[in-house]
Amino acid sequence: MNAQALVAKVWNFAHVLRDQGVSYQAYISQISYLLFLKMDEERVTQIGEASMLPNGARWDDIKDLSGEALNATYVKLLDKLSKQGGIIGAIFLKAQNEIQDPAKLKRLVGLIDGEVWLGLPVDVKGNIYEGLLARNAEDVKSGAGQYFTPRPLIEAVVEVVDPEPHQTVHDPACGTAGFLLAAWDRMKQHTKARDRGVYSALKNKFSGVDIVPEVVRLAAMNLYLHGITGVDSIVEAKDALLGAGGKSYDVILTNPPFGKKQSYRIVRDDGEIDSEREDYDRQDFFVTTSNKQLNFLQHIMTVLAPNGEAAVVLPDNVLFEGGAGETIRRRLLKNFDFHTLLRLPTGIFYKQGVKANVLFFDKKPPSEASATKDLWIYDLRTNQRFTLKERPMVRADLDDFIACYKSGNRAKREESEKFKRFPLETLLARDKVNLDIFWVKDHALDDPDLLPPPDEVAAEIVESLETALDRFRNVAKALGEGPA
Repeated sequence: MNAQALVAKVWNFAHVLRDQGVSYQAYISQISYLLFLKMDEERVTQIGEASMLPNGARWDDIKDLSGEALNATYVKLLDKLSKQGGIIGAIFLKAQNEIQDPAKLKRLVGLIDGEVWLGLPVDVKGNIYEGLLARNAEDVKSGAGQYFTPRPLIEAVVEVVDPEPHQTVHDPACGTAGFLLAAWDRMKQHTKARDRGVYSALKNKFSGVDIVPEVVRLAAMNLYLHGITGVDSIVEAKDALLGAGGKSYDVILTNPPFGKKQSYRIVRDDGEIDSEREDYDRQDFFVTTSNKQLNFLQHIMTVLAPNGEAAVVLPDNVLFEGGAGETIRRRLLKNFDFHTLLRLPTGIFYKQGVKANVLFFDKKPPSEASATKDLWIYDLRTNQRFTLKERPMVRADLDDFIACYKSGNRAKREESEKFKRFPLETLLARDKVNLDIFWVKDHALDDPDLLPPPDEVAAEIVESLETALDRFRNVAKALGEGPA
């Protein structure tokens, strides 16, 4: 059975369980647990390796059980493994049995038991799991979809950044580890990785964190199935914005979560629900803001190693927001070589109407002169129509950008219709250093038939109104006449 057929088979069972009240994301978690158990058993029986799992918490302990005995043993097994450390603890973090019908659980155990997973190539196993994550993101737009960056975009970003085997790679909002996986694929093909010592050290170059424990589990399993991680987990569940942790990284590739404000809801003494802003009080941040994306940008600027490289997916508001946004942009242009901005099209993320970009910048040694000389902007948005199903972004859509980028030889760049150079002086002269720049003529302005579909237009209007509202709140706060 090939990988696609296996994904379809495994995914079809998710539809059965969906009717039993098991969400798709919960289903993938259960698949992760059972796959790990089965592959551990295969290592023992087929290769002769020692089991990574403690006694009483292995595949043999559940595979022949049924009914309540299966349910009770599985619950105890998950509880035991959730208290382990390393890769086991990451995958089984807070694990619970969410398949309440023992008959359905028995069928799922049989589904996993019917395949020899260890015999499948690493890439096949990883692709099967990636296929499940993609199907989950597609079907659950408000769930795992928010953590799923389009894979063609990830591949293109990693190709132009082109991390080398000696460099450390970090993702402070790793989601399902798409950037780390792509970097791993790129780095292990590098000629320097042919050296046995360099290759064996490669796995220690990656790290990632995410604030959502369930997503860290998916990332840990994804990395495990791709053969990147061993006994220890290279991803952990924590809030990256709480601190730098005393570490710096050569390459940072990330797509921080979308959302405008860092806030949480509380119940007041009178029983009413209120919301409070959550600001990060970090000594290494040079400005305090409640804007989550701006805080992620500050964090990345802080933990990027000297001469390190970063590629970060961020929404449009980071390019034009005043106050803290302007301060951060000035710092980015002064202390970093902010050399490339890729304006992404709408319709490629699971949240409709999202307008995002990829910011590429390098950290330079302190100097009186600005590190940025020119910002090259590639417009992949104007006159582009993408949707998740009818017109999904594919790798070929980014070929021209990759050719224009000239990785490793940026001095040879040339302007084109979509790729334009903006000198530092031009950028600094713009009001509030607004980098929300377009120059390609939008054909939809002349032909209404080229306008996006109504639901996409409505989503963009909502996005614009929310942005305008945030601006008014900032104005009101500055005037001391209202809450921010």
